[in-house]
Amino acid sequence: MRKNSSILIMAVIIIALGFLVYFTKQPITENINLGLDLRGGLRVVLEAQETEGQKITPDTIQKAVGILRNRVDSLGVKETTLYPQGDKRVVIEIAGEEDPEAAVDILKNTAQLEFWDEQGNVLLTGKYLKDAQARMQSDGQTAEVMLEFDKKGAELFAEATTANVDKPLVIVLDQKVISAPIVEEPILNGQARITGDFTAKDAQDLAVLLRSGALPVSFEVMEKRSVGPTLGADSLNKSIRAAVAGLLAVLIFMLGYYRLPGLVADLSLLLYGVIVLGVMILIDAVLTLPGIAGFALSIGMAVDANIIIYERIKEELRLGKTLRAAIEGGFKRAFWTIFDANLTTLIAAVVLMYFGTGPIKGFAVTLSIGIIASLAVALTFTRYLLVLFSNISSNLKLYGVQGG
Repeated sequence: MRKNSSILIMAVIIIALGFLVYFTKQPITENINLGLDLRGGLRVVLEAQETEGQKITPDTIQKAVGILRNRVDSLGVKETTLYPQGDKRVVIEIAGEEDPEAAVDILKNTAQLEFWDEQGNVLLTGKYLKDAQARMQSDGQTAEVMLEFDKKGAELFAEATTANVDKPLVIVLDQKVISAPIVEEPILNGQARITGDFTAKDAQDLAVLLRSGALPVSFEVMEKRSVGPTLGADSLNKSIRAAVAGLLAVLIFMLGYYRLPGLVADLSLLLYGVIVLGVMILIDAVLTLPGIAGFALSIGMAVDANIIIYERIKEELRLGKTLRAAIEGGFKRAFWTIFDANLTTLIAAVVLMYFGTGPIKGFAVTLSIGIIASLAVALTFTRYLLVLFSNISSNLKLYGVQGG
């Protein structure tokens, strides 16, 4: 009875996995985000503009790069490479953005926020801004931006609103008046709101600019052009064919060398691949050429985990244990070896993810997802399938061991 139920469960799992791989192939290929090296995008060169009394220094450019990077992260622009060039320039490369020019316009805005009285005197600047968040107004049609000042800013804002009751308080961004609401009463809680004819996107973009801070200098666009995939379509296709051929070689080797456990490993690898690519789509990660390398490396580690487990199971079987006991013992003995190896690699990947940028971060993200997925699949799905197969047959030859 147990054998029949195990056969039924195994058949259901194999069929379900086949359907999963087949029906997720198209959604994965259509929805995976490709990086600049695989998809192309937009390349923009910004040049800092000197103003009277303000010199451009390397520190100024480095500060600007940090602010621009914060804006990129807040906008959710995928796979953007951003770096200084020379003494005055910053290069931005945006991969496959739907509206890259709009993104560039937001990035290069200086975002100097000021509050004026009706005579044009500056009462408060964005220097004291603590947070800015967009939200919809009560009419559900227009949006607004909520501002929160730090302690010093709250004091200055309270003074400004107290001195201008029943007068307009002019809100200015980059010397352009956004709105001029009438102050009805002093505002003492350090909070303000910017209203206007804002759409949800307009308000969100403005909040991003204000949160990330004002650029220390203004920038002008010196060059803006589309760039093709650096890898090239032909090279990309060759890389995909090479990856598929390599994966097939691994699947055939595992099946030929380990027999039944090899089949289990192949099924686990298929599930692992779907999980990794599916997670990348869910978290909006970008697949770059280094990311493909990270994926290939994590596949190798997943195969290595299976090999370690199977060799431990073989050792347990040679000690005369039953197949079920050998599987349990093999997993128990292999666990810490696999865990330690994957943990050290994961730590290195996290460091690269935290400190790296662009393609380096893409490699680290893909590798991290692959490591976690391979551990989860090897220690749960693979184990469960082996137990099911042990219920179906105890023939040790199927496990690569000559039994009696």
